[in-house]
Amino acid sequence: MKKKLVSLVLVASMALGLVACGKSATDTSSNAGTGSEAPAVETTKEDKTTLNIWMSSEPAHIDPALNSSVDGGCLAVNSFEGLMRYAADGSLEPACAESYEVSEDGLTYTFTMRDGLKWSNGESLDASDFVYSWKRAASPEVAADYSYLAEIFPSFTYETGLGDEDVVASEDGKTLTVHLKSVCPYFLDLCAFPFFFPVNEEAVEASKSADDPVGSWANDAGENFVCNGAYVLSSWNHDSDMTYTKNDNYWDADSVSVTTLNVMLTAENTVAYTAYQTGDLDFIDDIPVAEIPTAMQSSEFNILDNLGTYYFSFNYNSDLYDSLGLNEEDAKVFRHAIALLIDRQYICDTIGQTGQVPASTFIPAGCVDGNGGEFKNTDYYSIDDYEANVTEAKSLLESIGLFDTATDALTQDVSFTYLTNNVEGNVKIGEAIQADLAAVGINMSIDQEEWNVFQETRKAGNYDVAREGWIMDYNDPVNMLEMYTTESGNNNPQFGKDSSKSLDWAKYDEMIDNIRTEADLAKRAELMHEAEDYLMDTWCIIPLYYYNDPYMIKGYVDGVYGTVEGMKYFYHATIK
Repeated sequence: MKKKLVSLVLVASMALGLVACGKSATDTSSNAGTGSEAPAVETTKEDKTTLNIWMSSEPAHIDPALNSSVDGGCLAVNSFEGLMRYAADGSLEPACAESYEVSEDGLTYTFTMRDGLKWSNGESLDASDFVYSWKRAASPEVAADYSYLAEIFPSFTYETGLGDEDVVASEDGKTLTVHLKSVCPYFLDLCAFPFFFPVNEEAVEASKSADDPVGSWANDAGENFVCNGAYVLSSWNHDSDMTYTKNDNYWDADSVSVTTLNVMLTAENTVAYTAYQTGDLDFIDDIPVAEIPTAMQSSEFNILDNLGTYYFSFNYNSDLYDSLGLNEEDAKVFRHAIALLIDRQYICDTIGQTGQVPASTFIPAGCVDGNGGEFKNTDYYSIDDYEANVTEAKSLLESIGLFDTATDALTQDVSFTYLTNNVEGNVKIGEAIQADLAAVGINMSIDQEEWNVFQETRKAGNYDVAREGWIMDYNDPVNMLEMYTTESGNNNPQFGKDSSKSLDWAKYDEMIDNIRTEADLAKRAELMHEAEDYLMDTWCIIPLYYYNDPYMIKGYVDGVYGTVEGMKYFYHATIK
C-alpha cells in the first residue's frame, strides 16, 4: 500500500506484530518537544472508553475496495473485517469465517461462515455478501487500483471482472467456495486485506447513480455507512476529525472495551505531536523530524518493523527526456545516474533518524522468497561508497553528452521537477535529493500537493519525478512487482501506457502472469528475481531506504498492535 507519512528499519522478522505498551516515568519537563528533554509520560486517563488517535490527513477513500493507502487501510481494518484477520503476534486467524478447508491441489478454498454474523445496521451477513463484494471490487465499473489482485481467479478479465464460478455462496449462505487459477501461497493473507472485505449491497446500490457507478455510501458518516467490523463511522467533519463508535453487532464485540475512536485529521505532524504532548491525543503515527531525538528518549516511543521501501519514480513517458535530447536508451542512462547521485545514508541519518537502512533493492530486505529463504540476494548499486557512486554517475552523464568530466560540469541545463505530498519529512527528503543533484549542477525544483491530489497526479502520469512509498500488502515479492503491470491502477511510472515507446512491457506482464501460475516454488523465486531485474533495468524505480514505523502511544494504553504490512489495530485496546 502507498505510504503517506515519513516513518521508515530493516525488517527483523517475517510477520511480527508489536504490541504497544508504554511504561510510566516520573520525570516531566515543561520544555518537552524543544529537542532538549523527553516528553512527559502520562500514566493515567479517567475516560477508559475513548481513544484519541492521529494517523494522517483526510483519507482519499474509506471504501475498502477503493483504498490504496496505509492510512485508509488502518481505518478499514478497524471498521470492516474479512474472512481472516491478523492477531497481535502477526499470525492469521479466522474472522468472519470460523474455519476453512483447502483442496488437495490447493486450488479450492471452502470457508464456513460464523453463525449470527451481522452488519452494523443489524441485518444478517453471510457468504453471499462476500460474493457481491468481491465481484464489485473486481468490476470494470469500480476500476479499483487493486483490481489486479483478482488475477488469481480463473475467469477474471479487466473487461468483465469475476465470473460466476470464481466465488460461490451456498444457498443457505453458510459456506463460501473460492476457485483459484493456480496455487496462491498468499491467498489467506488476501482474505485479511481490505480489497477483499465485504460491503453492504443494499447501502452501496442505494447510493449509486448513472454518474456514479461506485456509489457515495462511504463518502460520509450516517445511515449509508454500513460496515461489519469493530467500529462504525458515526461522524466525519472533513479535513478535521472522524469519530468511530463501537459496533454492537460485531461478532467479537465482547472483546472491544474502547467504545469510541476519535481520529484527528491533519497533514501537520507538528500539530499532532503538540496535541499528543498536551494529552489531547493518545496515539500518533508519526513524529516531526526535529522532534525525533527528543521523542526517542521517551518510553512511549516505539518502532514497528515494516516490509516496505521508500523510493521515488521517474515517469517513463515524461517530456523531460525529449527536452534533454535523450532517446529511450539514453534516458535510462540518465535515470541510472540520478539514482547514483543520492546519498541514502545521509537521508537515513539526518531525516529518518530511527535506524532506517539504505535500500539497494526495490523488494525490501526481510521479504521471504516463498521457498523457505529471504528474497534479497543482490544489490543494484553500492550503498557503502557514495563518492564512488558520484564518480560513476558523472561518467554515465558524460556518456550521453550531459557532463564533461574534464571541467567537472554539465554541458547544458538539466532541470526537472520533483513532486511530493506536503508532509514535512517527505519534503525534507526531496530537499536532500535536491542538494545532492545541485552538487553536480542539476536543478531539481520541488512541487508539493495535498495527499489526495498528489495520488491522482501520479496516477494520471502528470509528473516528471515523484516521491513513492510502498508497504507490502502481504509477505511475498510478487506484491511489489504486480503493481507495475500495464493495467495496474498503481502503475504510476506509466509503463506500457505509450505504444510509441520501444519499451516491451508486454514481456513484463507475461513475467507476472508466469509467476502467478508457477507451482514450483524454487522456479517461482527465480522468476520473481528476473522480474525485479527487468523492472530495475528501466531505472525508473529509485529505492532510497527500507521502511520502519516510529509512533508514540501513551503508557496507559494497552493492546494496540500493528503488523509489518503497516496496519494498526485498535479494537483490542484497553486503557489502564
